[in-house]
Amino acid sequence: MTRRDVGLGLGAALLPFPAHAASMIDVRDYGARGDGRTIDSTAINAAIAAAAKAGGGTVTIPAGRYLCFSIRLRSHVTIQLAKRTVIEAADPVRHAGRYDLPEDNGEQLYQDFGHSHWRNSLFWGEDVENVAIVGPGLIHGLGLIRDGPGARWKAQTGERPLSMRQMSAAEIARLESDAARMNGLGNKAIAFRNGRNIRLSGFSMLKCGHFAILATGTRDLHIHDLTIDTDRDGIDLDCVQRTIVERCRVNTPNDDAIVIKSSFALGRAVASEDVTVRHCAVSGYDLGTMLDGTRRTTQLLAPDRDRVTGRIKLGTESNGGYQRILIEDCSFTHCRGLALETVDGGVMEDVVVRRITMRDVTTAPLFLRIGDRRRGPAGTQVGAIRRVMLSDIDATGIDHRFAAAIAGLPGHPVEDVLLSRIHLSYCGGGTPEDASRRPEDLAGAYPEPSMFGVLPAWGLWVRHAKGLVIDRLDLAAARPDARPPFVIENTTGLSVTRTQLWRG
Repeated sequence: MTRRDVGLGLGAALLPFPAHAASMIDVRDYGARGDGRTIDSTAINAAIAAAAKAGGGTVTIPAGRYLCFSIRLRSHVTIQLAKRTVIEAADPVRHAGRYDLPEDNGEQLYQDFGHSHWRNSLFWGEDVENVAIVGPGLIHGLGLIRDGPGARWKAQTGERPLSMRQMSAAEIARLESDAARMNGLGNKAIAFRNGRNIRLSGFSMLKCGHFAILATGTRDLHIHDLTIDTDRDGIDLDCVQRTIVERCRVNTPNDDAIVIKSSFALGRAVASEDVTVRHCAVSGYDLGTMLDGTRRTTQLLAPDRDRVTGRIKLGTESNGGYQRILIEDCSFTHCRGLALETVDGGVMEDVVVRRITMRDVTTAPLFLRIGDRRRGPAGTQVGAIRRVMLSDIDATGIDHRFAAAIAGLPGHPVEDVLLSRIHLSYCGGGTPEDASRRPEDLAGAYPEPSMFGVLPAWGLWVRHAKGLVIDRLDLAAARPDARPPFVIENTTGLSVTRTQLWRG
């Protein structure tokens, strides 16, 4: 085995696991070419295996364009991407080879194909620990696909947003391909299942399939200083514990940017706990234009036929619930607003969101929802939301149709929410007909701010809540609006202080 310390500009002291500097392995010594034509994943996997066999180490990938199928991560190994290094996802249609086959985990009833498999990825690790991928290179998912089958859940309640009701079967089939067709294809850039002590930092990601990053059942995960510009989900944290995402820029016009979930993908309900998202910027610019700096906004709709997505969200998959979530010092630009949702039986508790700015908000700035989809095994109950603090939020340019919304269900109110020092500025223009609307509860529907249609209030709409405290909520509209600023129904224990336009 030949080893070279190639001096990629990241010394041992800066490696997330300094002990990995003891063995520096260059992928070129294992036959990698980096010429953009040779399939280099076999050589890179050999270098990773050698580092793991040596007890751990750093696999360095010098400048070049490395065409790859699945790269298998191993415990105690750091992958170091040099400046001007590009890892390009190969395309099985154009290149000789295929991605690792998706695992046979039995019938996956309660989440879609993408959430249920990890090995059909560009990078994947299962039950690995002390693993890192560090920059400043680029992961380009050019050969990945964004699609995959939906859940096989028999009830099929709330599977798709109501905005997709007018789509034909053929249009939906183009988004949700058959499972057999997925064999050999890759649909995510980086995937972890049951990882421990994982570090991702410094690199950029472009066009990365269904997920740029999917971490399921992973603990002690730290993602920082990434730039992601992708065609579907950005960072998905599913059933994770002790996780930090910070200083990341994530552009996802077609799906969520940073999303915390608690699906049934591990075969049981597992909560996402102790998660912090801070100093991040999310957006819905045209694909690729955040990374190239042009930041175009010509795309009007996401594939769900609603306006472009982006945003930070808890949900939709929510079997296990969420505990102790902190989101702070983040910005939203040209995308949907914050969404906190539990519809599959999970309990959401102790969520703090503070110091958030939003500009050009394409649906509701704030959306809290308890639903009764209950996509889970027999015995799954309606979930709960309680002890949520939202403060120091400034949102402007909000679509006039969608007020901030807090929507529980009869007998299942959203409990103990604090709205403090919040400024929401809407475009205005609601009509008297809009003011007369009385949306249905839509208990089993897929949760999205647009699910209720145009709301009868232009500022804040609340239904089925308990212990709501509002302090210094400032509402403004750029044009006259015929609707009242507030509509609050079936709510007990309401407290409103230092809030203009409120008429109790």
